[in-house]
Amino acid sequence: MNAPVNPRSVRPPETSRVDLLLIAEMVKPGSRVLDIGCGDGTLLRILADKHGVDGRGIELSQAGVNSCVAQGLSVIQGDADDDLAYYPDLAFDYAILSQTIQATYNPRHVLEQLLRIGKHAVVSFPNFGHWRVRTQLMFGGHMPRTNNLPEGWYDTPNIHLCTIKDFLALCEDMGVKVERAIALNAYGTKLVSMPLFAQNLFGEQAVFLLSR
Repeated sequence: MNAPVNPRSVRPPETSRVDLLLIAEMVKPGSRVLDIGCGDGTLLRILADKHGVDGRGIELSQAGVNSCVAQGLSVIQGDADDDLAYYPDLAFDYAILSQTIQATYNPRHVLEQLLRIGKHAVVSFPNFGHWRVRTQLMFGGHMPRTNNLPEGWYDTPNIHLCTIKDFLALCEDMGVKVERAIALNAYGTKLVSMPLFAQNLFGEQAVFLLSR
């Protein structure tokens, strides 16, 4: 029997991505799920093993698709910016975009597509308002590099970085309902008791559960 998922663990056995464990926590068992930018299929595997979901995936890299298919996961090669338009309305219970929205060309359009094809959307992203990011910009005078933003400015896939406050403002502008919003610090701890300004300062990443 597999060990139970502990979303507060910094290095759980399933994955070192704590945001993926929180996303799995938000998904109801037996749901239909589309994981966009699913990488090597880690989240789809957790959802299938722990929640019995009917999971599908889209992944841009051929290596990621190959890894998923080798595990028996239903994943196709595709791009979040262009290929979501081919899915019918409300085809899934959850449309998931983990650590990917900042790498899309049109984040607002992608978010609209997520909420069109899914009854719920789950989005996680690195928080550019984190204090380490601010410190490196203010005192170092260079683009920051952190555990969640490890690449240099010249080779990063991230083209639309945002803060937690920025994402909340976008949701408000689009009329999107925020059902849950969880910020995580560098140790994977949920900052649930902090006010928004503190979450935006100390949260290294955030996970949002959204609906219309």
